[in-house]
Amino acid sequence: MPSSDYNYDDQGQFFPFFMLTMVGLVTVPLTYNVLKASTDLEQTAARVQSDFKPKNDDLIEAQRRRRKRKNRKTKRIIAVVVGYAFMAYMIYLIAIIQRTIPKMWDPYDVLGVSRSATEAEINSFFKRLTVKFHPDKARPDPSKNETAEFINERWVELNKAYKALTDEEMRNNYLLYGNPDGKQSTSIGIALPKWMVEEGNRWFVVAFYGFLLGILLPYTLGKWWYGTQAVTKDKVLHATAGNLFREWREDITEGGVIAALSIGDEFKEVLKGPRSDAGAAKVESKVLGSSALTNSDKAKLKSIDDPVRRKALALLWAYLARIDLDDPELEKEKYDVAPTALLLNNSFTSITLPFGVVKPLLASYHTSQNVIQAVAPGWSPLLQLPNITPQIATKISESSKTPVTLQTFMALPPGVRRNACSELSEAQYSQALRVASQIPHLQIAKAFFKVVGERVVTPSSLVQLVIKARVIPPGTKDIPAVDPLDLEDIDPDEGDLEALHGREPAKSKQRKLPDGRIVEDDSKEGSVQPPLAHAPYFAADHAPRWHVFLSEARTGRIAVPPFTFTAFDRPIFHADGTPTFNMLTLKCQFQAPPQVHAFPFVLHLICDSYVGLDSKVDVVLDVKDASEANIVESDDEISEPEEDSLAGQLQAMKTGGLTGGPTTTKKKKKASTIPASRKDAPVVNKDPEDQSDNDDSDTEGSEDDTSDTDTDTDTETEDEDP
Repeated sequence: MPSSDYNYDDQGQFFPFFMLTMVGLVTVPLTYNVLKASTDLEQTAARVQSDFKPKNDDLIEAQRRRRKRKNRKTKRIIAVVVGYAFMAYMIYLIAIIQRTIPKMWDPYDVLGVSRSATEAEINSFFKRLTVKFHPDKARPDPSKNETAEFINERWVELNKAYKALTDEEMRNNYLLYGNPDGKQSTSIGIALPKWMVEEGNRWFVVAFYGFLLGILLPYTLGKWWYGTQAVTKDKVLHATAGNLFREWREDITEGGVIAALSIGDEFKEVLKGPRSDAGAAKVESKVLGSSALTNSDKAKLKSIDDPVRRKALALLWAYLARIDLDDPELEKEKYDVAPTALLLNNSFTSITLPFGVVKPLLASYHTSQNVIQAVAPGWSPLLQLPNITPQIATKISESSKTPVTLQTFMALPPGVRRNACSELSEAQYSQALRVASQIPHLQIAKAFFKVVGERVVTPSSLVQLVIKARVIPPGTKDIPAVDPLDLEDIDPDEGDLEALHGREPAKSKQRKLPDGRIVEDDSKEGSVQPPLAHAPYFAADHAPRWHVFLSEARTGRIAVPPFTFTAFDRPIFHADGTPTFNMLTLKCQFQAPPQVHAFPFVLHLICDSYVGLDSKVDVVLDVKDASEANIVESDDEISEPEEDSLAGQLQAMKTGGLTGGPTTTKKKKKASTIPASRKDAPVVNKDPEDQSDNDDSDTEGSEDDTSDTDTDTDTETEDEDP
């Protein structure tokens, strides 16, 4: 009776296949992760052209490089290289084994006949082999190292192969079991080399697998799981998020937000070891003597008992006030706390949203600007420019009767501006102007509400806030006038359902020029990323983000949470760095209120990377009754059919004209239809005379209809250039 035989892989035939499969299961997916294009905004954006290098630039650049190394996939790249090297070695072993292991027994190969040979041909061929290889006739060939034993074994194989192809019983055994002798014992190979389980080696093997499966694998999985569960979606520790939540106040200021950020446990990693409180007294004394802190900010710093938090807050204020600490280690720590503070501030922004109060949200956004630009709250926005010191900024502010922003400074006559910066050399002055001319100041040209495919906004409809804006850097001259056609928002085609529902951009956009020509709109949402924020003191790269939200003007509450934009639909700068003045489109989609009413809102547009470029616009969301959505007034006359026509006779039958009743020739009636397309009128600085009802459209909707039934707003930007 056949038996089963379990044995190890003596010749190592199967172990390379096993290892190749296991390593490939890890290496191939890891390769995709390594080769996948980076989606990190800070890795894909261009830079503002500037050769300005601040003091301690070597420390700042070292911090940037260190953070970049942390974000690189170095460990994964090494793992992929090692994995493929190991897989290549396994393939090499497989190739060697395939050449050395014996092939499966095949009677056709033994006899050397074709598989299509008939039995008669096999008999004939075997007779010829008998004459040549029979032991009684064959003689050993010394040149081939043949022996009598080899000749006998060869004859046995030939005879066995012949019977396997001609004898009925042996042939059936061969076809069923692969052997003319019938079913053999089962041999089950274990894909482990025999040396691994030999008496002298098995303890090492057991120890290796015990370390791999009992220590390394659980540690790796535990570290990964803890790492993903220990932080929030904003990548801060849960304990830190809880502490920031407790620091929230409805009337919190920028200084209060900065103090709240120091509570983060992440600073314990930055200020770990013997440096946790080293030099804290020196930093604190310099900070308390600075004018950057208000009395409440100084009192808050003095009231902190935790030495790590107290030093972190002092270093953060030293960074914002650009205080020279006269110590390389303290300087390094000063620049190291800023990126951590920005990370914590992003978490604080998320915490403020559920409360729905505008002031804490604005304080958090302004803190982001202060941290990125290394400008203390309340200090001059001119400090964002290279070589502008607090002393120069104060001198410029004192010579002006109004607060000096980047826009007003760059709008000064060249002679007055140069005289205000007389302390700067010509090269330094040129550096400042060059950076100012590249700051992407987004100015709103028009803002309105719309419902795709409808003329009016109805209760609970899916409404879009459409913002038309241009990037106009401070001091830009010869700004072209706005093309009214650029202020229109074109609805997607009726068959483009994905775009109509807001799930995808429109497949094709067309608009009609005044001369009647149809042109394609080449805009592509999110296709152009602005350059990285010019922040020479910030020890990390940062891509600017623009936040748009609506607030209630009367209550100061957030009506529509922020929408964040990191890229535009058109280029904003030419290759030489000059602005393109392209009209950009930003869209925020939300659900309209369920009531019929005109809702006044304040539109906030804030860039998180630059100080003093915020915009506020008053807008009105006019929600109308659903019955008004399908009504279009028209004064065009619609003539009745002539009496002598077939249509006229049918009309006469309906009105009784053929039975002696009165007949009518013509009469006017209202037409009700849904227009093929809607037109949006500009809402910024709107002329009241343009608000008159347009009652002269035909039944299909006039191409020149510019009624703004979807919105009625009077908007005014807060920071227009003089």
